[in-house]
Order: sequence, then structure tokens, then C-alpha cells
Amino acid sequence: MNKEDIFFILQEGEGLRIEFKEGIGGIDKDMAAFANAEGGRIFIGVDDSKAIKGIKFTNKLKAQIKDIAKNCDPSVKIGISHFENVVIVEVPASEDKPHKCSGGFYLREDSVSQKMSRDELVDFIFDQGRKKFDTLVCHKFNPKDLDKNFLKNYLEMAGITTKASVNETLFNLGVFENNKINNAGVLFFSKFPKRYFIHAYITCARYLGTDKVEVLDRADFEENIVWQVDEAIKFIKRNTRLSYKIRDIKREEIPEYPIEALREAVVNAVMHRDYFETGANVQVDIFDDRIAISNIGALIKPLTREKLGTIAVRRNPLIADLLHRVGYVEKMGTGLKRIKEECKKCRTKLKIETNGYFIITFKPDAVNAPVNVPVNVPVNVPVNDRQKWFLDNLAKYKKINTREFQNEFSGVSLKTIKRDLAYLRKNKIIKFVGAPKTGYYIQVK
Repeated sequence: MNKEDIFFILQEGEGLRIEFKEGIGGIDKDMAAFANAEGGRIFIGVDDSKAIKGIKFTNKLKAQIKDIAKNCDPSVKIGISHFENVVIVEVPASEDKPHKCSGGFYLREDSVSQKMSRDELVDFIFDQGRKKFDTLVCHKFNPKDLDKNFLKNYLEMAGITTKASVNETLFNLGVFENNKINNAGVLFFSKFPKRYFIHAYITCARYLGTDKVEVLDRADFEENIVWQVDEAIKFIKRNTRLSYKIRDIKREEIPEYPIEALREAVVNAVMHRDYFETGANVQVDIFDDRIAISNIGALIKPLTREKLGTIAVRRNPLIADLLHRVGYVEKMGTGLKRIKEECKKCRTKLKIETNGYFIITFKPDAVNAPVNVPVNVPVNVPVNDRQKWFLDNLAKYKKINTREFQNEFSGVSLKTIKRDLAYLRKNKIIKFVGAPKTGYYIQVK
């Protein structure tokens, strides 16, 4: 541990494997929680606001920390080091779980050491045979496939600046240990995640009608998880309708579906997918009357349909932690609640199925039909900003000629303007009437 590492950790903040403590009071529960989970580090001499308060490292303090670990049942194995006035307690994931401290049994969940109830403890013991996919080492990984550019972008998104080496940075993010990258590291920082996990991608499809018969648009997104989420949302936006309200002279765009709810659903799908199952990838299916987002993986104990949205249970805690650090997960355990709130605002119906898959379906309510739609644009025909302006004004003035369109976008070539209009004509949204020099465009009824 050096000054750069400490600076990195302070920027990163508390998380699945990081805990800050001003003193040694209460660290027994964090030791037990880390040992019962995936391991972690306790930084003593740092408060919850990430400020270094400092603590003097003495033989007496070292002995006290060791005694606390020894008094857990069974004893927790630890390593102790220090840098200047910060003491670091390293707690590896235990092979002798569960561990109990003076306050009971604790488990690390997100950035909190959470006390387990009796039922949760029973489920925990029952579940110990299962390994967490995201923390397993990927022995096949070729270091040449590491995407250093995205690693840099990820750190910028997380608000982290560092001069540490790539391996040190990956270690501090929790994805690199003993010179090996784990599966979460591959999913986030590999140029080719699908090379290692054939099913780790998102497929998006837009169908004609309400059945999977005729595909109008389709794309597979195979790069890192963050890119997959972003591209899936872009696909949804270009394959769903926008309506408009004109308030005074300002135009307000109204999406057909609550975009934030859809984003949350896509994030949940990649976060909670059972990556041990290789038979299916995350799927986004868009129909005329609904959007369905699905991922393989049954509910894991103690989660039930009744408890959905009320408790946080992580199938892939490290993936969740990495998404949380770049703002793709706002507050752990609240994703479904936010989806429901956004759908309620937009009067969108929600259906959830948990039959070995987790499927969430969005369906606009009939009373939520788009209002003030200026021109009837088919749902499978995306339009650019220039074309949107043209259609808005066509609805307002009933007719527009090419010169008026070009004058509005003076920096755009006449060739591009004509291409925009040809696209709208080809899709039978507008038609030209009159002589070539004096004619104009009107809406196709």
C-alpha cells in the first residue's frame, strides 16, 4: 500500500470490499461480514466522509486487532499493515463460514455489514456450496484483451484519478488478485467479453406486430457491460415513438415508455443474470404494444416474488458494486421500486415473471396514448432532429417547401436536406405536390 493506493481508495469510497473506520470499535462485525462474503479491507483512521483522521500504529493496537479477530467464532484470518497514520486490515474470504462476532452473524452487502436474521442465516449456510460467478478467476484471460481505454473512461465516470499501474488499479477495483483477473473484470474491462463467455451480451429486436414473426430491426451488443447497457437504451429509443407537447414556444418530447425505468430494467438484467447458465443471453424485445426485457436466472434465497423491491439480494455482488460506482445503480436494493415509480408516473403497466427467467414487461396504458402528435410516424421509422423539425412545422403550417427547410438548417448541404426528404417520402410520411420549382410537401393522410 502506498500514497497513490490510499488516494485511489478514498476517491472510490466504501463498497463491497472497502470499509472505513475512525477507530477499532465495531470492527469485529466488519471482519465477520467480509470473511462471510468475498473478503475486503478495513481502513482504520478514515471516517465515513473519506477524511483521514489518523490513528497511531503501535504493537498494542496490532495486538488488539488480532484479539478481535481471534475472538470471532471461528477465528477470522487477517493481515495487518499500515501506511503513515492509516491502518489496513486485510480480511480474505473464508473457507470456514459462517463466522460470528459478539453481535451475531454478519454478511457484507454492498457497502454495509448487515446482520443476518435466523432465516437469512439458514439460507446462507444452505447456499455456501454456490460460488459467485463474478469473483471467480478467469484463467483463460489473455492480458492483451484488456481494454485500457475503457478502464480510463470507467475511472473518469467514477470520478477517480490515479497514477497507479493498471494492475494496481484493477486490484483496487476488486477485479485483480494474484496476477489474475476475475470474471467481473473480464465483463467490464475486456475488449471481447464474448470471447470468454459466449452468452454475455444483449440482443435487442424490434418486431412487426405483437408476435416474434417478422423482425424489423435487430442488434447484438457484445462489448463491455456498460457499453451494452448504453447501446440497448439507444436501440429502444430509436424503435419507440416520441410524441410532443408545445408549451408556449418550447417543444416537450414525450417518450412512449418511461426511459429511466427501461434503463433500470436493462441494468438489473445484466447485473442479476445467472452467468453460470450458458443457454441464453439478455434479451430486449420490442413489439407494437409492449417491451419485454428478460434474463436467465431464478430468484435466489431469501428473495421471493413478495419481497421483490423490498430487500437486496445480489447474485453478482461485484458486478453490482462496479455498476454502482459509475452511477448505473443509484441505491442498492431500490431498482424495482424505482421502475414501479417511473411506470406509475407515465401510466405504464408492469408485469413481472419469475419462472427460471426474470422477465419484466412494460405496456403503455390506453389512456397514455401520445398526445399532440404532429405527424403519424411509423414506430419502426427513426427520424433525426432535422426531420423532427420538418414534421413539427409541417403539422403547424400544413405545407413546407425545400427552401424553407434548407433555410432553417443553413449549415447543412442541399444534398443532405434532399436526402432527409427522400427518406420521409420513401417511408410514405410526406409527399410532394405541385411543380418542381414551386411545389411543396404535405403530410400523407
